[in-house]
Amino acid sequence: MAFLQRKREPKTGGTGLVLFQEVQQAMYAEKVLQATGHVVRLVASPPELRKGCDWAVEVNLTEQPVIERLLREKDAGYISVAPLKIGTAPLIDVVKVTDFGQWVMVRAGNMKITYDKASGIIVNVSGGGCPDIPYLYAQLVDRPLGGVPRPTEIGFTLCALNLERALTECVALHARGNNP
Repeated sequence: MAFLQRKREPKTGGTGLVLFQEVQQAMYAEKVLQATGHVVRLVASPPELRKGCDWAVEVNLTEQPVIERLLREKDAGYISVAPLKIGTAPLIDVVKVTDFGQWVMVRAGNMKITYDKASGIIVNVSGGGCPDIPYLYAQLVDRPLGGVPRPTEIGFTLCALNLERALTECVALHARGNNP
């Protein structure tokens, strides 16, 4: 019999942000926490809470001691955990969708993926200024949405992270019949 791991449901107790110096640390921490069943998400933190990079992992504060211990054990170099107070600037939704008829463009932060609605083939990747953009472009363009590597598995920059968010949305849209 296979063991099924259930995602932990968020508890009440307030939201906090795990802050990081570098984007790679935030990406790694999100993977570590999700792999252990924590319900977390990578977000753009409000400017008044930023310590290093612009990304943070949103967590439930009731789980703070467990999360901090896990991040220390997995060597996920975080700076601190900060409570998200009422009145703080809202967390930024970085994904935007534009329907061009034959194509759909999904923008996440500064990165964009455009795919053909009928075939699901990626026709363009643009944006950003990170050094891994040409490599990411070569790995994604002219391939089907479901047949490409995850950008965060082959890139380690903010651009790769945003491209991952855009690709995830593209796959979901195409699965729903391209209804932005």
